[in-house]
Amino acid sequence: MIGVPTTETELVPESQTVKKYRVLIADDEPIIREGIRDAIDWATLGMQVVGEAEDGEEALERAADLGVDIVLVDMNMPFLNGIELIRALQHKCPGCRYLIISGHDEFAYAQEAVRLGVEDYILKPVQAELLYSALERLRQRLTEEHQRTAYVRQAAHQIERNIPLLRQRFCLEWLEGQAEGRDLTEQLAFLRLPSNPPVQIGVVRWPAAEARQTIMRENDRQLFLFAVENIISELLGDLPHVLFRDPNGLIGMCLWQEASEEIESLLEQQISFCMNIAIHAHVETHAGTLEETPDTYRHCRELVYGEARLSPLVRRARQLIQEEYAERELTLESPASRLQVSAVYLSRVLKKELNDSFVTLVTHARIRKAVQLLDSTTLPIHTIAERIGYDTQHYFSTAFKKTMGISPVQYRKDGGTGDRPSANRI
Repeated sequence: MIGVPTTETELVPESQTVKKYRVLIADDEPIIREGIRDAIDWATLGMQVVGEAEDGEEALERAADLGVDIVLVDMNMPFLNGIELIRALQHKCPGCRYLIISGHDEFAYAQEAVRLGVEDYILKPVQAELLYSALERLRQRLTEEHQRTAYVRQAAHQIERNIPLLRQRFCLEWLEGQAEGRDLTEQLAFLRLPSNPPVQIGVVRWPAAEARQTIMRENDRQLFLFAVENIISELLGDLPHVLFRDPNGLIGMCLWQEASEEIESLLEQQISFCMNIAIHAHVETHAGTLEETPDTYRHCRELVYGEARLSPLVRRARQLIQEEYAERELTLESPASRLQVSAVYLSRVLKKELNDSFVTLVTHARIRKAVQLLDSTTLPIHTIAERIGYDTQHYFSTAFKKTMGISPVQYRKDGGTGDRPSANRI
């Protein structure tokens, strides 16, 4: 669902060709039909007489078969009179316009004609000048309607082409806190985005592109960011999502279906491999409302900016914890060995940069996953405990309550609500 910026062009009518309007003359007197046909310069009016009818039933059939735009209707015809014909044509040819020609100056007829939307009402004997003027007014109205329809169709086409770009702009404004309430839900519907809140929010930051000392040209920077967006979109695959970019080049993500747990490390590794650039990524679950989505985005942004203060060693250690938290025998020595540093040194730098011990980081990783499983599955508590690396349900429940302020059983019973720390903040 990533959008590619397109050039916005001025809307113009899809066709400048003047439409020739098709006319049917319906009158039971041949001499009247002939007189009307010969008295008017139809070509100058941009009209063409394509048929005639001598009674109401024939007029109804021929109007539909010939696809006419205008019907000149005699009020007193056999089988179907003028009013009955117009009523039938409104269902059969809804785009038709009608001009009544009558030998009777009766108010009831005129009143009913107005109610049916008849364009004009002319009395017999027909004066050519009056009929021409009435047809000219009708032509003008039809032409204006045709042009409006062309503009609307062209605008709809232009909007459709720019839907990806409009989604990007909307999501940026939304997560910056500039859309809320009814306007928010209407915008989501207009852009054909889900009406429910996104389940995950993410941020990808390319610090080097923000550095003042960078010598990269703006065109190259934009191309790199576009390539990064493509890699992100490929990794997200068919998951419904929108990517957007803020003025500083920060790439935001709204996901309406949960990505894999490894998405952060996958993003960093794949972008580094393909582009040979270092980026910071953070993705977290959003469990709030549509209006609360900007809060989760701000938290993601704060965390990803905080990544710049972390050493590569700490970032890699934290990544290993995220990957291996479910190992029951996970100890500090395991990541220290893989990172080729002593356990004592790793413990010290984790505490210094993250203000948390190794054990606390592992516990938080496990509880985050536990919250996801409690929210999204009906797995028994003991099964969840085993999946996230705890030997017993009791040990898991103790750790969960210490972290979240409530037992996992009560958390599930309450539907994950209550006054307690968010899993996104641990």
